[in-house]
Amino acid sequence: MAAEKFETSLKKLEDAVSRLESGELSLDDSIRVFEEGIKHAAICSRKLGEAEKKVELLLKKRDGVLIREDFAGEDDM
Repeated sequence: MAAEKFETSLKKLEDAVSRLESGELSLDDSIRVFEEGIKHAAICSRKLGEAEKKVELLLKKRDGVLIREDFAGEDDM
């Protein structure tokens, strides 16, 4: 199976949450959709963790000291 893209998994997770919140699913369907959502939440979490590690490597100085900075404009929202 090909690796799932973050955006694809996020969309599937959002769809699962929306379907669960609708209250229109049977118990069996709710459990199936919940399991699907958990799978996609795990994929998103793993992908975000990988991205965070890459960013930290890019911010590391030559002497090995890690510079942690907030993203620009984060507080401006």
